Order: sequence, then structure tokens, then C-alpha cells
Amino acid sequence: MSDTIVCPVCRYDGLTEPPWVDGSASDEICPSCGIHFGYDDAAGGDPARRNELYLDWREHWVARGMPWFSVGRSQPNGWDPLRQLGLLVHEDPMTDI
Repeated sequence: MSDTIVCPVCRYDGLTEPPWVDGSASDEICPSCGIHFGYDDAAGGDPARRNELYLDWREHWVARGMPWFSVGRSQPNGWDPLRQLGLLVHEDPMTDI
């Protein structure tokens, strides 16, 4: 099993903890797309609604040109949001939620 924790919105694989565990959010902000787990995706505690929010967030992030969100954390060398999103072609986009 991999130690990689993937953002359910943009598939960035550098999160420090899972976005949600047993109904509790990590409070982490994805440095790639900027979603704040437990705030932007609270969805009234409804996991199905949370999945819809992830898809909406992804759509808006892509429409903005997929910018690196974090100002305090530099994007990794070779960071490629298109390649990152390319994983969605081969994987279920809601995996690891």
C-alpha cells in the first residue's frame, strides 16, 4: 500500500493526511488546487454532496488555468497539472476520498 495521499479534486499526490477520516476533516488546504478540507467541502456532512463539490471545484480550477494555489509552498520541480489530471483518465476521480 502506498503512503501517497491524493487530493480528490486535482489528484495532487502530496497531501500530508487524508482529507476525511470517519467523518472528520483534515483541515488541510491542497497546495495545488486550494480546496480546504472541512471548510470548502463540508457539504453538510453528506459524502455524496462532497463528491459533487469536488467535481465543481475541479471544473473551476481547470477553467482558471490550473494555477498552483499555495504562496507559502513552492510547486514541486516538474509539477504538471495536466499530467496530474491525466490520472483521472485511468482512475476513478473519487478514489481516496
